[in-house]
Amino acid sequence: MKPYIIRTASALLLTGSLLALAACSGDKTPTGDGGAGGGTPTAQNAATNDSGKTAGGTADKTTPPDNNNAGGKSDGATKSEGNAGKTGGTTPPGQAGTNGSSGGTDKTEQVVAKPADIAVLVNKTYKLPDNYKPDDLVEPNIPFIFKEKSDKRLMRKEAAGALEKLVAAAKKDGVPLAGVSGYRSQDTQKTLFANYAKKDGEEAARKYSAVPGHSEHQTGLAMDVSGSDGKCAASDCFAGTKEAKWLAEHAAEHGFVIRYLKGKEEITGYQYEPWHLRYVGVKMAKEIAEKGLTLEEYLKQAVPVSK
Repeated sequence: MKPYIIRTASALLLTGSLLALAACSGDKTPTGDGGAGGGTPTAQNAATNDSGKTAGGTADKTTPPDNNNAGGKSDGATKSEGNAGKTGGTTPPGQAGTNGSSGGTDKTEQVVAKPADIAVLVNKTYKLPDNYKPDDLVEPNIPFIFKEKSDKRLMRKEAAGALEKLVAAAKKDGVPLAGVSGYRSQDTQKTLFANYAKKDGEEAARKYSAVPGHSEHQTGLAMDVSGSDGKCAASDCFAGTKEAKWLAEHAAEHGFVIRYLKGKEEITGYQYEPWHLRYVGVKMAKEIAEKGLTLEEYLKQAVPVSK
């Protein structure tokens, strides 16, 4: 009797162990192609993967591995930082957070205190006193692309002398220049702007023409120039000429800057004008040119004036 009881107990114990082992094996997570481990599946796991292939595939597509998620977040952050950088790049120094749309509006418009100053800043924010006219206007001894006598031949005396030297130096280098448009009264500017606005609409006109009182030409310190043949005068095609290249390289030596630079439209408020020379004096012109600044940036008055 005793041996029988012992054999029965042993059989029961063995059966219990097998049942426990089977239960543990059933709880194990598969580590096949759809699992995170990526190991070789057992026979039972292989069967599970075959029957659950669709579920496993769906899981892979909808729940990417953690490193892929991290990579995606990193890419997104990079794009955001890049956009932030671009935004920052368009904000002029010292004016962070300033809304560019405010430039040139009545709320920010200011009348300059010293319109006769050689370094006077006139733009969409800063205007000249009504009907201001310099009292030292003269005609520089240079060629012009037109024959008639006109106020647009005039410049202030100091600027006119400097322009004569600039034109002479260019001619010596085989680059003959001529004047296109210098001084312009407020009434003349009013008529011009009205015509441009009628032709292209006011918003478009503001990108290449000043409203009355806000034109540098009224200061007597600006002159538009071109080649002596008048080709591409005050036109976009002037940018690709030898005259434009010479001016970019040598204007500062004679006290002039290219007033409206390429890539600085949001600061100056005007499109690129490689033909528009502004006299500021040799020292200031060289500093501005060497640093690639606009007059606004140099004078620390870089308020975006894009409208």
